[in-house]
Amino acid sequence: MYRARDEVDNEEWLAQLQRAAESLDLSSEARSNATDLFLSGVPEADRSKPAMAAAALYAGALIAGDERPQTAVAEAMDATRLSVQQHWKDVLEDAGFRPPSW
Repeated sequence: MYRARDEVDNEEWLAQLQRAAESLDLSSEARSNATDLFLSGVPEADRSKPAMAAAALYAGALIAGDERPQTAVAEAMDATRLSVQQHWKDVLEDAGFRPPSW
């Protein structure tokens, strides 16, 4: 769970996440999931935030059944595909989900 202050402190990242979700034409459920996942595990270091935001967007879309390729999510978030690949399962696990084994 996150605090309301987290939203204020990460306003820039949330705006970027929403712009990326818009460009990927993700559902409102996927956007909401991604926001919650990002804010629930937002890292302290600014250099870690792009990877976390991209992984949260990918994982949020998976939860909503609104999947997009890792490459497309990474490009929309201006992150690397490797960042998404390395972090999305951890994002799901931290939120209490069991990631798929594929």
